[in-house]
Amino acid sequence: MGLFDMVMIKDNHISVAGGITNALKAVDTCLEQNNIQMEVEVETRTLDEVNEVLEYASINENASLSRITLDNMVVPLPNGDVDVSMLEQAVQVIDGRFKTEASGNVTLETVNTIGQSGVTVISSGALTHSVKALDISLKINMALALKVGRRTKRL
Repeated sequence: MGLFDMVMIKDNHISVAGGITNALKAVDTCLEQNNIQMEVEVETRTLDEVNEVLEYASINENASLSRITLDNMVVPLPNGDVDVSMLEQAVQVIDGRFKTEASGNVTLETVNTIGQSGVTVISSGALTHSVKALDISLKINMALALKVGRRTKRL
């Protein structure tokens, strides 16, 4: 799967379109006008937004929507754990009608708890924005390299 395999409606798209319903309509219209069949994923940040997506999908039988992202519905707790109650509520409301994706506050320490919420997919930006750099020196000890090369008959 690549970035060309589906349409992803992010929060900025929703803002520019004037709301989730308008963004979904615009994508569905574009796909229809260009005779393109493609899955659509929409990002939600609140239970109200989830309900708006579900309402749109119930009214529009031909909607291309296939996945709902539940962004930042995982709340970090002071003890290092996470509160996934909002995420669980969203999964319950969606009730299997669409794939669900949890994103935001996902780390190696929290992924198991998030997975137990019932979401279909978990994505983690921590894999890229929080990676620890590995300092690899490229200094070459010429004398040692020549010694090893001669010993192993590679020179």
